[in-house]
Amino acid sequence: MSDANSALEQKWAQEEANKAPLQKAYEKAGNKKTDEEKLNPEKLSSDLLSQLPEPTGWRILILPYRGQARTEGGIYLTEKTVERQQIATVLGYVLKTGELAYQDENKFPTGPWCEAGDWVLFGRYAGSRFEIEGGEVKILNDDEIIAKVTDPEAILHNY
Repeated sequence: MSDANSALEQKWAQEEANKAPLQKAYEKAGNKKTDEEKLNPEKLSSDLLSQLPEPTGWRILILPYRGQARTEGGIYLTEKTVERQQIATVLGYVLKTGELAYQDENKFPTGPWCEAGDWVLFGRYAGSRFEIEGGEVKILNDDEIIAKVTDPEAILHNY
């Protein structure tokens, strides 16, 4: 039995090693293999962030929220369905801001609406999205941010 456990642990370790850098930033909510994965911003390595494009001017680089891969009833969603949820989401994690973001004092008299490390809401069709290894990111203008969110899990994600 221990040989089978050892082989399984080796397989899981190999799967973890083969993950794209962005996928490594997601961690299990519990100890089980079937537990949901959530973004842990502290696991976004500086290596990964340096590989991402620098937003120019007043733009902001956002990592869209990735929904759960399992319904409340326990049904597992396909990877394609989870990807569609990520495309349709209006919630994201701010990775980087351009050097001119929130510098216009006429437009933003109270200062920046968000900064790197914040969870934010944005318009459904706002910005441009593009694929990177392990996921998708969006670039938005600084004025397309609707609100800051303290707990991304508190927002209902019904698609």
